[in-house]
Amino acid sequence: MPAINPTDKQGGKAFGEYMRRWEAEIDEINKEFLCDDCYSEDEDLEFKLKEYKVKFIECDQDLSGDLNVMDVKYLLQKLGQAKTHLEVMNMIKEVDSTHKDAINYTDFVKMMLGKKSSVLKFILLFEGLGKAKEQPKGIPPKRDISSLP
Repeated sequence: MPAINPTDKQGGKAFGEYMRRWEAEIDEINKEFLCDDCYSEDEDLEFKLKEYKVKFIECDQDLSGDLNVMDVKYLLQKLGQAKTHLEVMNMIKEVDSTHKDAINYTDFVKMMLGKKSSVLKFILLFEGLGKAKEQPKGIPPKRDISSLP
């Protein structure tokens, strides 16, 4: 998917259409993973793919369709795991199958679901990417004015 030129003032409709096409492409890639026998044993595969899609889109700051060095640095900083430029480039090289010095969505999902470990995968899993958010159970506790922040 070609990148959006941030200096091009096409307006919200063009951006919305771009995002719909890009999300549709990602959904097609997710369907391929769902149909792939290699990943059929994976528990909660559909849930994980939805989480990966959201995280990938969120971290692709320049909307290029790939996670480049700056995108991965942003992701790691957001997770509280700031790394140097060189460390991030080495993490990307572990995963990048296209040799474009960026992680495309397919590589990202293969990294997260695959048996091969990478530093980036460990960081993402350690920070809880792809895990269901624990919902509070029971009746919420009563609060008064003194308990408010």
